[in-house]
This record gives sequence, structure tokens and C-alpha cells, in this order.
Amino acid sequence: MIGNTSVEPEYWLRAKRALVRRDPVMAGIIRAHPRIGLRSRGDAFQTLARSIVGQQISVKAADSVWARVVGAVPEVAPTAVRALDLPSLRACGLSARKAEYFRDLARHFTDGTIHTHRWPEMDDEAVIDELVQVRGIGRWTAEMFLIFNLLRPDVLPVDDLGLQRAASLHYRRGRPITLRALRKLGEGWAPWRSVATWYLWRSLDPVPVEY
Repeated sequence: MIGNTSVEPEYWLRAKRALVRRDPVMAGIIRAHPRIGLRSRGDAFQTLARSIVGQQISVKAADSVWARVVGAVPEVAPTAVRALDLPSLRACGLSARKAEYFRDLARHFTDGTIHTHRWPEMDDEAVIDELVQVRGIGRWTAEMFLIFNLLRPDVLPVDDLGLQRAASLHYRRGRPITLRALRKLGEGWAPWRSVATWYLWRSLDPVPVEY
């Protein structure tokens, strides 16, 4: 199943070595966070479903809603979720809009407009283009999915506030960084921009996030 693994990506050590060699600032961050790496857990549908649940609410609230969703279906899978009506989804704690998003995500999986079997051969932008057709999934969510579920090595989510904050702190002495400057900075990390992003996140919060 795509994205269902608990081991580091095969490229992780190679990427770390490359970033350490070419970027002294990144080298310091990487060395400050040894023995941790990116992990992917959960299947594609559940990862995207949880991203919808968690939008604009606290982690604690999202966990509570998710627990109720899990309790409402035999398994959190597209067919089972699509079988639920909107009132049942609302009863789990989802807003009216999120309930509609949830159903729309399930529909895309069950009717074949989400092509998980093709993703290994599709480039990053093609996967993003497919995902953003789902209501409630924007570019940032799609980029998080590429990094945390598909383990794509070269994603630079320039709209991510954590990445902006960390880049400002480490590369601009706390001064704001423009998206153009962030993209330029990221050119030096290619083809391992996901790895650089992950370590910049770690510099702000040493506990890895799992999606």
C-alpha cells in the first residue's frame, strides 16, 4: 500500500550527507538532530482524511473528531465513508463543510479519479494537480502529502509558515524572507528539498510530526 511504511526513505542518509557537504547552516541543524528521520504511516485515504479533519482546529480537537469517525465506520476506507450520510458525519464533530469535503474525498477514491496506483510513476506536480481537485485539499495539503506519505524527496512547500520562520531564523538572522528568496535558497538543497525542509522544521520543534 502506498505510503504505508515505518522506515526512513532509502535516500535519507544520502540526502543528509549531500546537504551537510554543501550547506554549513543546514549541516549544523542536521547534526543537532541525530537519530531521527522522516517516517510515513497510514494509507493514502486516511492521511488525506485526517488532513481535512485537522484543518483550523487544535490537534486535541482533531484527535477527538477522528476517534469518533473511527468509531462510526467498520474501517476508515473510501467505501465505508461514502456510505455515511452527512448527518452521521456531522455527528462525529465535523462541520457541515468538512463533512462535505470528507464525502468528496471518498467519492474521488471510489470513482477512480484518484489514481493511487499511478502515483509512483507521476511527477510531483501531476500528483498535486490530481489532489487539489478534491474539495478541501489545497496545494499546501498536497505538498504535505507528498512529503509525509509518498516520501517524495524534493518538495519545497514555500507557503508553509514553519518553513518560512525557520529559514528566516537561520538564514536571515530573523529578518522576514520572501517567497522568491526562499525558492532561491531551496535551489541549493535540490534534489533533497523535502529533507532540508524537514530538518528546518525540527529546528523549531524537535518532535517529528506524523501525517
